[in-house]
Amino acid sequence: MDSQMRLAFEKSKSGDKDERFEAYQTILKETDQKVDWTYEVWDQLLEDLTHSDNHQRSRAAQYLANLAKSDPEMRMMEDFPRLWEVTKDEKFVTARHSLQSIWKVGIAGTPQKEMVMEYMTDRFKNGTHEKNYTLIRNDIIQNMRNIYDHVNDEAVKQTALNLIDTVEDTKYQKKYKAIWK
Repeated sequence: MDSQMRLAFEKSKSGDKDERFEAYQTILKETDQKVDWTYEVWDQLLEDLTHSDNHQRSRAAQYLANLAKSDPEMRMMEDFPRLWEVTKDEKFVTARHSLQSIWKVGIAGTPQKEMVMEYMTDRFKNGTHEKNYTLIRNDIIQNMRNIYDHVNDEAVKQTALNLIDTVEDTKYQKKYKAIWK
């Protein structure tokens, strides 16, 4: 990792709000492509998933999701449950930002895709007790769409459409179907 990237990680945790946001943007942009320094930050990001600051938890989750494509050792297969926990964070904004980035793990490879789809399908079916579950379901369907757009796997599309068909409230069923138009 070069010194500029190391500095971005430092600034994403400290400094003023504008500095943190600029560093956050820099890290997300850099990790949109494969990088060779993933494991230099991996353990720290895992630790930050339970940080006392919800912003740190959110950023760590998003960075890890982005780094899944740069994980040749497939550590994500073991560490994913820890990442998934942040999608259920006590701070809804943290949970939502984390959930909205989780699809990036699903495009890292077939095993990752199958794992992410399994977790999301289970949450869609069994998460109706959660606060804001209709938003969570919307994010899950959008995540499935994002995965489908990247890997063009008809099974992903069919899973999403099957889940949408189970929604009894026609207002939400229509909203979720619109994601697939």
